[in-house]
Amino acid sequence: MITDIDIMKLSKETFAILKNFSTLNSNLFVKVGNRITTITPAKNVVAEATVMEDFPVEFGVWDMNKFLGTVSLFNDPEFVFNDKFVEINEKNGGTVSYYYSEPKLLTTLTKQIKMPEVAFDFVLTEDTFNDLQKTASVLQLSDLCVRSNDSEGTIELLVLDKKSPTTNQYLVNVGDNPNGDDSFEFYYKIENLKLLPGDYTVSLCKSAVSKFVHHIHDLVYYVALETDSTYQEG
Repeated sequence: MITDIDIMKLSKETFAILKNFSTLNSNLFVKVGNRITTITPAKNVVAEATVMEDFPVEFGVWDMNKFLGTVSLFNDPEFVFNDKFVEINEKNGGTVSYYYSEPKLLTTLTKQIKMPEVAFDFVLTEDTFNDLQKTASVLQLSDLCVRSNDSEGTIELLVLDKKSPTTNQYLVNVGDNPNGDDSFEFYYKIENLKLLPGDYTVSLCKSAVSKFVHHIHDLVYYVALETDSTYQEG
């Protein structure tokens, strides 16, 4: 029996987060409640978000692009969650019954991320990140380096191609190095940084993983560092 609690609408913010998550993984498993997580097939990026809606059942979606495309067919969609499928409809309109996927077929997060001790953090603004992405696209550069400028005592973001040291590069300063004489070079593949627009606080450990925390939404990305990243204490 369907009750009022089983009927909901998705906010624009939640829809934007789901659309962003679809760029990380084509499938999604949602548990009961308001916490949504996803992990890339390569398991090098995890995203977690707390949304406005409380989902009454757990369900899996095999093809997020198809699901979101289905939702976009409606001007003001409502969702009725059943045990095996969700009904998507609107007043005076048609209804789509969208069946869930078996959870065992999906790439899902199986354990909670435990962040090691943070070495330092900095603020990555939306404007700066957009500039990095645009420059990387125009210059066809694949890598982003977060590094210390040891002579200036600052943190720099450098877009480059690690395989071609003589190629064009783009550099921007994002603040002081809080750890003084510590020297570091942290590398990412730019294609892995599929972030929802906004400003972020970026926290980096001395190895393995980094954390991007959105300033407005309750949204976090854990992004693995490339294996050639280095950190040396001064």
